[in-house]
Amino acid sequence: MKKILLILGILSAYAGMAEAFETKAENAILVDYDTGAYIFAKNHDVQLPPASMSKLMTIYIIFDKLQKGELSLDDEFLTSENAWRKGGAASGGSTMFLNIGEKVKIDDLIRGIIIQSGNDACIVAAENIAGSEEDFAKLMNETAEKIGLKNSIFANSTGLPDENQRMSAEDLAILAHRLISQFPEYYHIFKEKEFTHNGIKQGNRNPLLYSMEGADGLKTGHTEEAGFCLTASAERGGRRLIEVLAGLSSNQERSEESENLMSYGFREFDNYQLLQKGEVVASASVWYGVENAVDLEVSQSIVETLKRNTQKGYTYKVVYDEPLTAPVYKGQVAGYVALTSPDGKEKKINLVAAKDVARIGLVQKFWKNLKYYVGIK
Repeated sequence: MKKILLILGILSAYAGMAEAFETKAENAILVDYDTGAYIFAKNHDVQLPPASMSKLMTIYIIFDKLQKGELSLDDEFLTSENAWRKGGAASGGSTMFLNIGEKVKIDDLIRGIIIQSGNDACIVAAENIAGSEEDFAKLMNETAEKIGLKNSIFANSTGLPDENQRMSAEDLAILAHRLISQFPEYYHIFKEKEFTHNGIKQGNRNPLLYSMEGADGLKTGHTEEAGFCLTASAERGGRRLIEVLAGLSSNQERSEESENLMSYGFREFDNYQLLQKGEVVASASVWYGVENAVDLEVSQSIVETLKRNTQKGYTYKVVYDEPLTAPVYKGQVAGYVALTSPDGKEKKINLVAAKDVARIGLVQKFWKNLKYYVGIK
């Protein structure tokens, strides 16, 4: 028999995606790193020219190959004339100032990409990893599909203008999350503020590194078509946010809007634990068990990102079958908890047995059946 318990108002603070905040960015998203909640979104799934933010995919591939042991930080890549002409000092764009024929360690190349936004560094990486930038772009597209980027397509490793180079703010946030979660041994490089190569020192262009507590990445971008862009992350008090903004009109506007959006997320929202793993929410009767009942507990903790100081309630519904038939095993799924927000969104979490309950022997089973049929409790 299915049993349903309805419990009201388990938490008072609630907010869905906030609408009060406004930004001058054409495209924007603010995501809580732990819960995945979209705190703010504006044209977040629209394809846009990502400019140098697409270098995050180039870095992702390098980090992945380092982690798999296919590359090492001490490996050296050769700088081609093509890389120098398209991305070096001769190009007039962002550059690491590599020289034709120069051998550069991957350790330095990574910083040339992240800190100096070197187009030459990206092309060198692409040519040495895949043979050509065109083939590297194919690898970028394969990787994008593999990690779940739905609105991204790559034609080059740099983000230089190309009508076939597109990403969404949402995809950039997903990629940033991947870089932070998968590569903790390398992520710290994103917060380094300067790097010197060939005697030329350049500063990290990420404005939040200089103005915001806890900011530690990731990448700026700018072209005439894309405007001024930023994919950024910051952590305060154990809570991390990721933001992406694109289509801003100036470096100053990028600095102001990125700080405003990130500050809004930390100030107006927090993470609240609605259910705790192991929390007992019901007890189910057990048929033919050495014990007549077993506690049912929540199989995982549920943490939600909620707006502070509002007064709307969550509810949860406990649904399970009883009686359970022994033997019952610890962790055995017996039902679920349906957690419903005030806007009607439902999330289901398994309800499991808190311990083992062994089956009674044949003699005990006989007397239990006899008592049942004659109505003895």
